[in-house]
Amino acid sequence: MSDVSGVREEKPAASRRPLVTPVRVVIAVCLVAPFVALLWVGSYAKTEPVFIGIPFFYWYQMAWVLVSTGLTMIAYQLWQRDQRARAGGASR
Repeated sequence: MSDVSGVREEKPAASRRPLVTPVRVVIAVCLVAPFVALLWVGSYAKTEPVFIGIPFFYWYQMAWVLVSTGLTMIAYQLWQRDQRARAGGASR
């Protein structure tokens, strides 16, 4: 809020919430994990083991499509819960 002089009033320190919380760290890990797993090509640049005739290199990447979807959904749900909690609403 600003008063007549145009100076912005700060909220008391007790009412401000920290920007980095454990929930936000979990959200970040969920979103960063697929990038790290797929950018570290040396860990999966091989053909064995073969799964239903598909070399490891390919099925590993396709598996991460599914894992990334799940992690993104978890991150989204956690973000929604965090935003509701910050707004003062029920946290389902």
